[in-house]
Amino acid sequence: MNYKQALTHPIFKIISQSAKELHLDAYVIGGFVRDYILQRGSAKDIDIVAIGSGIELAQQVAKNLPNKPKVQVFKTYGTAMLRFEDIEIEFVGARKESYNEDSRNPIVENGSLEDDQNRRDFTINALALDLSEENFGEILDPFNGIQDLKDAIIRTPLNPDITYSDDPLRMMRAIRFATQLDFKIEEESLQAISKNKARIEIITNERIVVELNKILESNTPSIGFLLLEKTGLLDYILPELTALKGIDEIEGQRHKDNFYHTLEVVDNISKNTENLWLRWAALLHDIGKAPTKKFHKKLGWTFHGHEFKGSKMVYHLFKRLKMPLNDKMKFVQKMVMMSSRPIVLAEDMATDSAVRRLVFDAGDFVEDLMTLCEADITTKNPNKFKKYHNNFKIVREKIVEVEERDHVRNFQPPVSGEIIMETFNLKPCREIGIIKETIKEAILEGDIPNEYEAAFQLMLKEGEKLGLKKQ
Repeated sequence: MNYKQALTHPIFKIISQSAKELHLDAYVIGGFVRDYILQRGSAKDIDIVAIGSGIELAQQVAKNLPNKPKVQVFKTYGTAMLRFEDIEIEFVGARKESYNEDSRNPIVENGSLEDDQNRRDFTINALALDLSEENFGEILDPFNGIQDLKDAIIRTPLNPDITYSDDPLRMMRAIRFATQLDFKIEEESLQAISKNKARIEIITNERIVVELNKILESNTPSIGFLLLEKTGLLDYILPELTALKGIDEIEGQRHKDNFYHTLEVVDNISKNTENLWLRWAALLHDIGKAPTKKFHKKLGWTFHGHEFKGSKMVYHLFKRLKMPLNDKMKFVQKMVMMSSRPIVLAEDMATDSAVRRLVFDAGDFVEDLMTLCEADITTKNPNKFKKYHNNFKIVREKIVEVEERDHVRNFQPPVSGEIIMETFNLKPCREIGIIKETIKEAILEGDIPNEYEAAFQLMLKEGEKLGLKKQ
């Protein structure tokens, strides 16, 4: 079968010509071929395997390109990379690999194309297109990868037990591809993941997080998290989530399964935002429920303070997984901490002061918070579902109205500390903080407008109460 039509971009002819000049055979392999057959849009990454030196081929291609791009060489891995237009092209020499039990880094030897296809993780990633002049565009499919694409199957070229044990990251990749492509993992392969799950401990957290992010960025992340849970990998990676599993019953009173609820929330939010960190917030919004779960005879099951507990757990989870401990983490913490606030507003009649406080506390992220809370509606009762969404619509309208009138988002006090010091001839002291807090509370409660004159008059009154004299 010939796929010349896949190779119409001029870069392929240049690679073909460069390989001929070096007397090498070269092939396009992996994701580019897979995605072309699946018609998944134009690729930005192309992998080239050379029977010989991939680095030399990259350098020859760069010489033959009109813009003479810089070649990045990674000698340790025997690979080289260059950019042409908006495409990143990676070159590697064909190789065969063997593994030690305590490392996913293989012992590498030069090999044939067959060796190179054998070492690929999945049949659908072992497809190769010939770039030689005489066989340009011919496909090499030794493991029936094209049939697996048609059947929507993830399968390893060789024994899955060995494939996953050798490089346990492939277990995460299998689940990630199943999620992104909405494919099924072949049964023997799925069992091999369960069998080898403990091997994930030799993989760095950074590599695991890359795969988790790709699962979260897919259209239906729950596919991946259900597979991670089914195979037992989730216990090793995110035990905070598996702790949410199960429904307890005491005296006929039950609570919902917070694990499956969480996955529904993540799928819901994924329909409305591509913000990865908001998706992380959806994934972690209830993790505080496992450690705060209690049963009271009168109240039934409670999870008091689960938002506060969950926001603390976010820090430890990010730190353990070596995720960024920066503004992104703080954003996730804030979303988890505030995740119930709009729900309470939607249940009650949202007062102006409650809405002001919500906008004040959420700041620039109030829309993100509302998106999270709307995703959190997973009731199967159509009347309740409609009522909640209508109530959230009212809360959103109130946010706009209050914000336009009171300007409390990213609140700056109308009367500054400097004005208070000047008015009462003060040096820095606790009284300044008390006056500023009083003014802020009065504005949030709606007792005074968010304006200088009203705030100044309240400052004078509060100063008098504190025994301060206007200078």
